[in-house]
Amino acid sequence: MALHLQITGRVQGVGYRAAFERQATLLGLSGWVRNRHDGSVEAVVDGDAGALAQVEAWARQGPAGASVQQVLAAPCDAGSVRAGVMEIRPTA
Repeated sequence: MALHLQITGRVQGVGYRAAFERQATLLGLSGWVRNRHDGSVEAVVDGDAGALAQVEAWARQGPAGASVQQVLAAPCDAGSVRAGVMEIRPTA
């Protein structure tokens, strides 16, 4: 099962991607996270439903310094995810 997240608010320049990557790795998820040119953060994570729910809940708070306005979450295809890898990708 995979989940696509679009996170808006003050989420760039506050360590959001690195913190998200650490949290997802701790939960045993695979996937990627990246900044978007529109100021949002985007992520695709793959793993068990419980871990996905936990990372989605974490994304709604983010790290200290972030001010999350909205998290849009939707099921997605995990085709862009490398199994066993959680990575920070370049801005798109």
